[in-house]
Amino acid sequence: MPINKCPSIKDLKKARKVFLEKEPRDLFYKVATELIELSIKEKTKVKLSEALAVLLQTWNRAYYQYRGFDNDHFKKIDNLVEKYSNSIMNNFRNRPILLLLENERDKISKIFIDFEKVLGPVGAAKSLHLLAPRFFPIWDSTIVKAYGIYMKSKGKNTDMYWSFMRISRKQCEELEGIMPKENNPLKYIDEYNYCHYTKNWI
Repeated sequence: MPINKCPSIKDLKKARKVFLEKEPRDLFYKVATELIELSIKEKTKVKLSEALAVLLQTWNRAYYQYRGFDNDHFKKIDNLVEKYSNSIMNNFRNRPILLLLENERDKISKIFIDFEKVLGPVGAAKSLHLLAPRFFPIWDSTIVKAYGIYMKSKGKNTDMYWSFMRISRKQCEELEGIMPKENNPLKYIDEYNYCHYTKNWI
């Protein structure tokens, strides 16, 4: 049966401890997050697209196992960021997923499908999450299967991601007032999902 209920605070804390102990790639997440923040504030020469590339080549390395990360691919990432960065920064970066509106489906779907065509469904979600970390959730095929969602071929998962966003919003609603405001519930839930479903560590 699909899992839609939010993990308990106890489960989230346990998963975070295990995640930090066993997943060294969290370092790249921290570095990419910091680079993106500096890039937005124009306090570094590193561009947004370059900051995303740091994460994609490490945190999403399985996608590139049989694909090249050459200048042409980077140019496509650069074009995506140039096309959508203003929209994402103005509409989503500083919003929690709790404020996701049903009438935003078309706008979000357009962004997601363009990212997915270049980066695949997992890379698209990870990139959007970095650009708006409290609004866009992270997923992979194993995680969403546990939630009763099945990924399709590349470029056809926008409806699935919208469904996952709605599930994530409901989960975050359950954590409202329970989790400290300085913590990002989407990141904590992803760590739990990754440890529990993807890796079977807990």
